[in-house]
Amino acid sequence: MRKTITFGCWDYDRMFPILDGRVQPQGIDLNFLNMPVEETFFRMLRHQEFDVSELSLSSYVVSLHKPERPFIAIPVFPSRFFRHSSIYVNAESGIEKPEDLAGKKVGCPEYQMTAPVWIRGILSDDFGVPVNSVTYFTGGEEEPNRVEKLKLDLPEDIRVVPIGPDKTLSQMLYDGEIDALYTARKPSTYTGPNGKVRRLFEDFPAVEKAYFQRTGIFPIMHTVAIRRAVYEADPWICQSLLKAFDEAKDITVQSLSETAALKTMLPWAAAHFEEAQAALGEDYWPYGFAPNRDTVATFLRYSHEQGLSPRLLEPEEIFAKETLEAFVI
Repeated sequence: MRKTITFGCWDYDRMFPILDGRVQPQGIDLNFLNMPVEETFFRMLRHQEFDVSELSLSSYVVSLHKPERPFIAIPVFPSRFFRHSSIYVNAESGIEKPEDLAGKKVGCPEYQMTAPVWIRGILSDDFGVPVNSVTYFTGGEEEPNRVEKLKLDLPEDIRVVPIGPDKTLSQMLYDGEIDALYTARKPSTYTGPNGKVRRLFEDFPAVEKAYFQRTGIFPIMHTVAIRRAVYEADPWICQSLLKAFDEAKDITVQSLSETAALKTMLPWAAAHFEEAQAALGEDYWPYGFAPNRDTVATFLRYSHEQGLSPRLLEPEEIFAKETLEAFVI
């Protein structure tokens, strides 16, 4: 008898073969609920509405330190993103280089949000900007009243201040009420390289390629998490899902390499794909534990250093044990 599972996730190209039924996890009828990430995360973290869902890597790691430990992840990563492009500054703030961020007022929608965790870690490692050298302002980027999805217990030297109920980070950055913004979505007040709100790294592709060449890290944003009760009842679903998601990704890679006709509305898609493979490697978006261990370990160190993880976790601790080793035929 096949098991019915609800799956909350956005409609990424690497999920298309799952969404349209070309790939079906063995033994599973997957009910794919297509939603933007903010809705998926809120509903899963607050109410555990789905059997399986895409989940913020940071939120998942924070949840592992809660007594109930509600989720277990598999090494599937629907979202990866270099985040040097996601640091925005007010042109009148005096921030010209990363080191200038120390002592400034910096917005981020949530302190525990994955993108700012990566940004803070990179700024600390590569530019000597300590996490506790900044005052963080949290809240809605474009709409007021966003709050942390998970309750945090941060060290006293990390200063996090919620913004007012009628404020948005995007407008505060434009008005100079905050000096910079670490975020996932480009703020609506971004006005380009010569505008009032600009990127810290306007030539971000070059900076991010250099970062990868130096570190080998293509930052992971999201993983796939299973409600622990669902996992404990049927541990076999981990491998079934991992195999299906990996097959779907392989189909997408083949689609990206197609040159007979453009499958995406990007005129130079073939050139971009070839450039990505040349810069990052043939399998630049790997699933599975082994090829991602070092990237995950770096993120876990950042989570610990930033006061989100009371204990430094090992990568082997955060994924279902059934997925730690790849089977060989």
